[in-house]
Amino acid sequence: MGRYVIRRLLQMIPVFIGSTFLIFFMVYALGDPVAALFGDRAPDPATAAQIRADLYLDEPLWKQYLHYMGQIFQGDFGTAFNGQPVTELMADAWPVTVRLTLVAIAFEILIGITLGVLSGLRRGRAIDTTVLLLSLIVISIPTFVSGYVLQYLCGIKWNTVSPTVSPDAPLNELLLPGVVVGLVSLAYVTRLTRTSIAENVRADYVRTALAKGLPRHRVITRHLLRNSLIPVVTFIGTDIGGLMGGALVTERIFNIHGVGYQLYQGVLRQNSPTVVGFVTVLVLVFLVANLLVDLLYAVLDPRIRYA
Repeated sequence: MGRYVIRRLLQMIPVFIGSTFLIFFMVYALGDPVAALFGDRAPDPATAAQIRADLYLDEPLWKQYLHYMGQIFQGDFGTAFNGQPVTELMADAWPVTVRLTLVAIAFEILIGITLGVLSGLRRGRAIDTTVLLLSLIVISIPTFVSGYVLQYLCGIKWNTVSPTVSPDAPLNELLLPGVVVGLVSLAYVTRLTRTSIAENVRADYVRTALAKGLPRHRVITRHLLRNSLIPVVTFIGTDIGGLMGGALVTERIFNIHGVGYQLYQGVLRQNSPTVVGFVTVLVLVFLVANLLVDLLYAVLDPRIRYA
C-alpha cells in the first residue's frame, strides 16, 4: 500500500504541472490582463509597461509560469487587481464552499444510497419505477430552475429557511443551498447504486451467504452493499471537485461568497491571478480526491490489493 501511494503521488506531479500550465496559458496567453485592469480606458504606454514589469508579464510565457510556480511553493498565489492577496480571498471563500460541499455530499450519500438500495432490491416493482422516474426528473431540471423554485418555496412562501445566506455562512443556512447543489448528483448516485445492487444481488456470493443462514440485513450491509458501492464511491470522489468549482449558479442564487462566486467575479472582471489561483487549488482537490477514492477501493473490497 505504501509503495502504491508513493507511486500515485509521483504520478500526480506531471498531471499537476500539465493542468496548471494549461490553465495559466489559457488565462494569460489568450488575453491581456493589463488591458482588462483598465477596462474601456486606454492605459498610458509607460504605465502599462511598468505594470507588466511589476506583474512579470513582460517575460516569455514559460518564464511567467515558472515564476508563478515558484510563488505557489512559497504559499503566494499572487495579488488580485484590487490589491488584495489571492490567499486572503481563498481564506474567506474556501471554508464556505467546503461546508456547502459537505452538506451536498452528505445529502447525496444518505438519500441517494438509501433510495438506490431500496430500488435495486425491488427491481421492477412500484418503488423502483417511482425512484427511476423521480431521478430522471431531477436530472432534467437545470440547477438554476430548482434553485430559484426551492428558494421561493422554502425561503419566501413557507418561510422555513433564510432565502439568502449571510456573510458568515453558518451551517444551518447552507442546508437548502447544499440540497440544490447535490440534487443532480443525488439522482446519479441513486441510479448508480440501484444498478449495482440489482446486478450483485443475483451474484453467487449473495446466494451462498443466504444459504448459510446469515440474516438478510447482514448480507445486504456487510456483503452486497460494500461490493456495490465501488462505482458510487468513484462518482462521489470525482464529484467533490466538481461541486466545489461548479457551485457557481447556486452561490449566485443564495448570495454565497464562496469559490464559485470568486471565480465568477474573476472571470467577469478578467482578474487573472484570482482565476488561476482558485483553479490551481481545484486541480489539487481533484487529484487528492481521486487518490482517496482509489484507496477506498481496498477498504470496500478486500480482494483489491495494491502492490
